[in-house]
Amino acid sequence: MFRTLFNAIRQQDIRKKMLWTVFILFVYRIGVHITVPGVNPAALQSVANSGLLNILNIFSGGGLLNFSLFAMGVSPYVTAQIVVQLLQLDIVPRFVEWSKQGEVGRRKLNQATRYLTIVFAFLQSVGITAGFNSLAAYGLVKQTNNVTSFLLIGSVMTMGTFFAMWLGEMITEKGLGNGVSMIIFSGIISQTPSSFYDIFKENVLQASKSQQVNGWVFVTVLVLAIILVIGITTWFYEASRKLQIQYTRSAVSYGSEAYLPLKLNVSGVIPVIFASSLISTPQTILFAFQSKYSGEQWFKILKEIFSMQTTTGAIFYTVMIILFTYFYAFVQVNPEKLSENLQKQGAYIVPVRPGVETQQFITKMLLRLSFVGSLYLGFVALVPLIASDVWGLNEKIGLGGTSLLITIGVTLDLLRQIDGLLQKKNYVGFIR
Repeated sequence: MFRTLFNAIRQQDIRKKMLWTVFILFVYRIGVHITVPGVNPAALQSVANSGLLNILNIFSGGGLLNFSLFAMGVSPYVTAQIVVQLLQLDIVPRFVEWSKQGEVGRRKLNQATRYLTIVFAFLQSVGITAGFNSLAAYGLVKQTNNVTSFLLIGSVMTMGTFFAMWLGEMITEKGLGNGVSMIIFSGIISQTPSSFYDIFKENVLQASKSQQVNGWVFVTVLVLAIILVIGITTWFYEASRKLQIQYTRSAVSYGSEAYLPLKLNVSGVIPVIFASSLISTPQTILFAFQSKYSGEQWFKILKEIFSMQTTTGAIFYTVMIILFTYFYAFVQVNPEKLSENLQKQGAYIVPVRPGVETQQFITKMLLRLSFVGSLYLGFVALVPLIASDVWGLNEKIGLGGTSLLITIGVTLDLLRQIDGLLQKKNYVGFIR
């Protein structure tokens, strides 16, 4: 890893991409600490100690606790992407048509995603502002009875989300890695030292002398468990199923053999990000009606389902990860298009016949791989959440599985992209 980074720094083109990415993330981190107007700064500490909506705070890089411009982070944008992709499944004919128009259609779909992002961001920002303010202990908004204040705060936070989305697109276009994933990744990394310190302080520094030994044991076991999870997750993330491909003699390769690698986890870390963002949207909407309907049975049921701090919510979150793993696997690898491309190249999978049989074979293979991949993603995300709920551990430990999955996935994808750019650079130099 360090050798790859060192070689990348020596290449001017890659170094520019790295510096551009760092600059964009630096701009984002500045916005995380700029509080929106109309908010009482003295109430922010109460919000920070409430323990509510930790998942949003993780994905915004601490922006929610500061009630900053980027308090929503890129969560509304990810939710909008999910909705747009789901609508392409023969639900909205126009979206289906756009999905088949190549680059032109992709631009139209991106535009629709941006419009939906504005809607979701405004609803979430107003909802979470009203929810925090409805609790008398917080008194977040200075002018409580003024509707204009809520609209102003919601508008500013919506513009912040739109700007964060634009920053992510700039990273994808001119920098390294997927922009949205890099922004979420930077937010998680920025909070890691403080999270470890809080856990250490709670279990060791603030513990009585008789409990300090148990605290040290707990911290040690936690560190070892994190190292073990990192190793297992990395192995699963890199595992792949190689399908032997035979080229016909009429092709350019003249009978040479090759392999088509299908990763065990084709979807990567996207299902975790999608599930986290999708579960946070109804959570914020419910939070806006907490003071009025908190005693209603339907409200209690929905709150338990969409809360990652309950066993029911953790299971629902895991089911969402599994479903998105299957869904995004077929988005990433389209069996029909892959089969057509192999035929055009004069190739076939050994010992499968080209055409329909190849399409069916790839579909069956994706289903099998996604089954194992979804179980591993769900297990890593679910176990810490259940442990946190059952044994009353720190909530940051419960969300640690999700954070680890995203961090490891984004890091490996980033290194793979850098390695690909290095190989491309060497290949071009060889041709010259």
